[in-house]
Amino acid sequence: MTLRACGLIIFRRLNTGLAAKPQDIEFLLLQTSYGQHHWTPPKGHVDPGEDDLQTALRETEEEAGLGRKDFNLLDGYKKEMIYKVNNKPKTVIYWLAELKDYNIEIKLSNEHQSFCWLNVDEACEVAKYQEMQEALREAHQFISTNK
Repeated sequence: MTLRACGLIIFRRLNTGLAAKPQDIEFLLLQTSYGQHHWTPPKGHVDPGEDDLQTALRETEEEAGLGRKDFNLLDGYKKEMIYKVNNKPKTVIYWLAELKDYNIEIKLSNEHQSFCWLNVDEACEVAKYQEMQEALREAHQFISTNK
């Protein structure tokens, strides 16, 4: 059986004017409090009876304290990643969401020990897995071309 997880790639803009630069877009990454303490956007496994987007919204609220009212989902971006975890196939689906309030407080669950806001290059450096790096770069490109 394939494991399935869903989440949101959450970003905020430091500058929204004409002078906005690529590094003005920051992504939220959470550091797990278990295993190798890897960094990812909020995500989690699909519960019975949930659809994928419901899972992404629930997990974002549980893991980062961000509810549906705190961000806008961007139409047209959905990233599906398929890779192996402990020799079992895993599918992870991400949507893209922009924070409404730049200064909103992040409230971590016990599944995570830290969080950070990073520009795309910093985020890719911290996110060790190639699939995650590609997803972050694709999300950044999508944001930059769909203002």
